[in-house]
Amino acid sequence: MDKKELLKIIKAKLTDKIHHFENLIAETRASSNDTKSSMGDKYETGREMLQQEINNLQRQLNESLNQLAVIQKISSEPSDKVQNGSLVKTDKGLFYITVSVGEIISENQKIMTISAESPLARAMSGKKAEESFSINNIIQTIQKIG
Repeated sequence: MDKKELLKIIKAKLTDKIHHFENLIAETRASSNDTKSSMGDKYETGREMLQQEINNLQRQLNESLNQLAVIQKISSEPSDKVQNGSLVKTDKGLFYITVSVGEIISENQKIMTISAESPLARAMSGKKAEESFSINNIIQTIQKIG
């Protein structure tokens, strides 16, 4: 499993997400400019709702930009203990500790991307191969760290 390839997949997902949010913000701003009316309070209420939507989209865009910045700093070098950037195989699944973008499939294997701040990543942090950890009363054993 090539971590450089996984990082490329994650970067592509985040870049697509960023473009999507930028387009939604632009479209919402355009519709906000189109809402000309002489209905007084209704006009102001509509503009305020559109502004709240823009603020929400902007927050999501900023979160995706922050995730992209985190990805830029992740090393693809192997490590002997679980840390940010580790590809961890346990008896329950395959996890890549980077940023959470959901499940990705590479070389016909499902890999769950998780944030280093997630409870699962924290539970396995610092562990080495053949060590076990418990989360939600489920014991997992680390089989391999990449």
